[in-house]
Amino acid sequence: MRAAMAQAPVGDDQYGEDPTTNLLQFRLAEILGKEASLWLPTGTMANQVALRVLTRPGDEVIASRQSHAGWHEAGGAAANAGVQIHEIGERGMFTPEELRAAIKPRNFAIFPSTTLVQIENTHNRAGGVVVPQGLVENLCATAREEGLATYLDGARLWNASVASGLAPATLAAPFDLVAVAFSKGLGAPAGSLLAGSKATIDSARRHRQRMGGAMRQNGILAAAALYGLEHHLERLAIDHANARLIAERLAARTLVQLDLATVETNIVVFNLPAASKLDAPGLTQRARERDVLLNAFGPRTLRIVTHLDVNTEQCKKAAEILVELLKG
Repeated sequence: MRAAMAQAPVGDDQYGEDPTTNLLQFRLAEILGKEASLWLPTGTMANQVALRVLTRPGDEVIASRQSHAGWHEAGGAAANAGVQIHEIGERGMFTPEELRAAIKPRNFAIFPSTTLVQIENTHNRAGGVVVPQGLVENLCATAREEGLATYLDGARLWNASVASGLAPATLAAPFDLVAVAFSKGLGAPAGSLLAGSKATIDSARRHRQRMGGAMRQNGILAAAALYGLEHHLERLAIDHANARLIAERLAARTLVQLDLATVETNIVVFNLPAASKLDAPGLTQRARERDVLLNAFGPRTLRIVTHLDVNTEQCKKAAEILVELLKG
């Protein structure tokens, strides 16, 4: 990947003159089945630009409970787009009935206008679960009936595709605007992308400029994304198997609260029982001392993510260390 970055032909992407970025955007529009696409430096910026394109200040966005947009973007939805997020459902999903019930009545003076539905697939805090495509299609059809725009936060759409066996274009088809990331499972050092209609992407480009996301010789980073697509996509199944391995060992040999049904991709989210002397920050610190890195998602909730820089033997060792710490 670093060699591909060093050899990438570059130009000025701010003027649309970077050939490698143009190639990436052309390929991704094809892969996702959309008219056009736009590179952005981060997934958070992609989500923020999407809100600026699809909403107006004072609007309300319906999203799944514990969505990335509501929990991991430092209040950006309010600060940048001036919108509020209404979280519904459970475990990363919601139903068409819950969606209809959440939409605010129009033309009622004290309510915000509900204008956008956002789906996160895979869902980070729910444990990397894949949202069933049948549910996605029903939700987007409901949104259209209600006059709402639709947005897919598909930072881990590649994982959803590999786990479900569905093509990225199929997963993206029901949405007005789609985001994907290159800096997660595909292993690039930076980069995300929005894909949608030409008019929507033209608007996104203006908002990217306003938010400081336009760059010069961006082909260096676009080359990394292209390399990841060509060499790291199919191997995501290995990450999924490694996450399952860790989850099964934790579930079988400790008292953690872990629903194995949620371990569909490369994320394991589990909870420490109330009787445990260790809390999440404590386990995170003790694990770090043994060279195992995981995230505390709350006082007693933790997340493990597998990726291309850890192999199966390392994942087995990490699982054994965590079992030892939890039993101790």
